Amino acid sequence: MLSIAVLCTTYFVSCNNKKAGPDVSHIPVAVKLQRLEPAVFGLDSNNLSTAVPVLVQQNAFAADYFTQLLGINPAALTPDAEAGLKQFLRSYRPVFEQVQSKYKNMADVTAQIEDGFRHVKYYYPNYQLPRVITFLAPFDAPGAVLTKTHLGLGLQQFAGKDFAAYQDPQIQEMYPAYISRRFDQEYLAPAALKAIADDIYPDQSTGRPLIEQMVEKGKAWYLLHQFMPDAADSVLWGYTGKQINWLQENEGNIWGYLLSNENLYSIEPVTIQNYLGDAPFTQGMPESSPGNIGQWVGLRIVEQWVEKNSKLSLPEILATPAKQIFDESKYRPK
Repeated sequence: MLSIAVLCTTYFVSCNNKKAGPDVSHIPVAVKLQRLEPAVFGLDSNNLSTAVPVLVQQNAFAADYFTQLLGINPAALTPDAEAGLKQFLRSYRPVFEQVQSKYKNMADVTAQIEDGFRHVKYYYPNYQLPRVITFLAPFDAPGAVLTKTHLGLGLQQFAGKDFAAYQDPQIQEMYPAYISRRFDQEYLAPAALKAIADDIYPDQSTGRPLIEQMVEKGKAWYLLHQFMPDAADSVLWGYTGKQINWLQENEGNIWGYLLSNENLYSIEPVTIQNYLGDAPFTQGMPESSPGNIGQWVGLRIVEQWVEKNSKLSLPEILATPAKQIFDESKYRPK
């Protein structure tokens, strides 16, 4: 069973004056990033029934790749599966060439993931870090997958925001411009660390009232920020710089709007989706607002509560009930 996380400005530029993270330089972590996609696209298409099992034997991630991401049983390649694989290799050849050109050298991405992994080990010393590998799958496949042994990064979601394939109408239906603009290199490391964060603290918001879901999802962002304390907000949260400025300038107005127009304890799916769903902007607010505004408000509530409980460890913060965090935060932005 795969644990899937998809994600979506300059990496080491922060939009806020954040406190520096802990010193993790002494923590021994070495990431050796592997590349699966050259081996896949180098398969002999005239001899796939033999070539695919050989690749699976050579690469521990390959079995999950074929089974979970391509829907193919590599141990018993049927004629239909072989034809589908040939079609994939043929039609995605331009995508493969694009990512190979863009990612000739992944040293910067590897260094960012390595730094993130050190922070993971700082807070969770017993966490078993996975091996990191890149792959290329259909566009509807996730940008990051976590298996028992590997963290896979799907480069089909990081080929560059201006990549021509993302402008195709069918792809735009799947990934509108406000999402595909994040399909670039600076979002790779955050996608990797988000997959780890989701594994450590799985989403616990389903079925809860709006405000509790906001705080739960705010905890998730808080955790990701601890793993990547130097990353820009725009990279971590997927907002543009203008949207972050708008949020910071209008925090009090946003909260006032929620108090005046919504029941914070609503469990209505439409209401929750409006504030916790990805969108070009939040319905009922100016078009300069971002979507998923509830998660940002939830993060601010968590941050305010943590300031009052600074002696708690990160696991203790995450273990605190969302309602308790909200009630004790006394969140009243101006």
